[in-house]
Amino acid sequence: MSMSQDSLTMRTSATTPEALTFLQTFIVELMNVVEQQRGEYGRGTPALSPVLNVEQVGLSASECLELMARRALQRDDKPLTNAEYADVIVTLKNRVGGAFAVAEVDEGMVRVVSTRCPFGERVKDAPNLCEMTSSVFGGIAARNFGYAKVELSRRIALGHSGCEARIYLDPGRANGEQGTTYHREGDYLRSHAPGRTVASRIDQSIRERWCVSAAGAAKRAVPSIVAESAAMRDALHAVQVVAPTQATVLLTGETGCGKELMARALHTLSERWRGPLVTVNCGAIPENLIESALFGHEKGAFTGASELHHGYFHRAQAGTLFLDEIDSIPLPAQAKLLRVLQEGEYERVGGKRTLTTDVRIVAASNRSIGDLVASGAFRSDLFYRLNVVPIDIPPLRQRAADLAPLVRHILGRLAERYGTAPKRLSTCAWEKARRYHWPGNIRELENLLERAVIFTPGAVIEHLDVEPAAGPDTAHDWRQAKRHAAAQAEIGTLTVALRECHGSVTDVAKALGITPRAVRMKLRAHGLNATAFR
Repeated sequence: MSMSQDSLTMRTSATTPEALTFLQTFIVELMNVVEQQRGEYGRGTPALSPVLNVEQVGLSASECLELMARRALQRDDKPLTNAEYADVIVTLKNRVGGAFAVAEVDEGMVRVVSTRCPFGERVKDAPNLCEMTSSVFGGIAARNFGYAKVELSRRIALGHSGCEARIYLDPGRANGEQGTTYHREGDYLRSHAPGRTVASRIDQSIRERWCVSAAGAAKRAVPSIVAESAAMRDALHAVQVVAPTQATVLLTGETGCGKELMARALHTLSERWRGPLVTVNCGAIPENLIESALFGHEKGAFTGASELHHGYFHRAQAGTLFLDEIDSIPLPAQAKLLRVLQEGEYERVGGKRTLTTDVRIVAASNRSIGDLVASGAFRSDLFYRLNVVPIDIPPLRQRAADLAPLVRHILGRLAERYGTAPKRLSTCAWEKARRYHWPGNIRELENLLERAVIFTPGAVIEHLDVEPAAGPDTAHDWRQAKRHAAAQAEIGTLTVALRECHGSVTDVAKALGITPRAVRMKLRAHGLNATAFR
């Protein structure tokens, strides 16, 4: 049955704010229900990501939405031109509550911007709903052009002042850009999001390999990686690339952000996965015992050395040695560690025989080792040996898209631990979680949710014991002030470079001495748009 433009307009205008709010709430809650029902947490093969569920909904709906927009614009059923496609996606998004406008249309690319999200403020509770917009845009483009790559460069859901979507209609234009690719194959549409594929593949490898040790030990608790945010997917991509090599890796990031989990991923994706992964918290070892702990000691080497002791390098033979808080190692031990990295040789404390070792080093620090080198507290030659492949793990406050799936994953795991049905957060609790800056990162989130689960008798957690942090200029929160100042300085540097290079990412990378990929990551993190400077 056909639908006239008047009837479409009548139906759209009849959508009251109350009805739209209901629809927004329904979609958000539906996502929560799908997540809770999609399978048991922590058992067997990982279930389908809720993001993929949302993408499939968008792909399935894109044909109907395109038809409605075509009728509203009085377009026929012929393939759309670039300009007509831009009009279609802007029309359909604005009819459900958005404020989209066409910002740019050229050969092979369309850019649209918005100052209001169709899902309203609720989108901040479920940032993954943006993937529905991406899949709708991509589905319509793939149906008309055979190919599309959608990049959501700015999102209200992540705290930006507006949304910006770039739809590449030509594979040549999309090279090197982040985003989700959509193809039309016969009568079918399919999507491919490289970052999420990496996360799923790493997660599956950990489940297959980490559960059982090389000696066939009993199964252990299965770690799981949640990575829907672009920043975390970039870090995982680096892990996937470097893991099969023998390169030394330096993980940096704040306390509780998941550095040990990344070290596990590096180990389990390497050829050494059947060997041991030995984790050493260097900061917990007394300074006078660090050499003995790392390299071992001979009997009688010092008072109390009543027998031969094998160090961590011996125990990690043919495996991976994870040196956490490596910045706390004293200078004398740093010299010996440097020799091991250079020559693969060491002596036990009190020993005269040179021993060889075959280990892969993964180090981690929650402080800037570069600053320690500048102050003389850390050897520069050791830093360069460790910093072969640096991977920075973003803090939770920079991973807004990961917060909702992390909360659901942790609540599901807690339900399994305590033998209860999975609990969920109320709207008020979600708002607190979203506005809190999480100085303790994922570890703090886990502890807070466990406390909430224990003290909540019902199915809905109404209260979280956190308060939104004060602004970055608060006197007592000097760490946040320091991070804010560093971010502002970086934004200023990038802005000047973009202006001088007329928005060329390649030229900015050359001027700053970093890679174009690093420039794009920084621009995305700060919500900067290179094209605005062209």
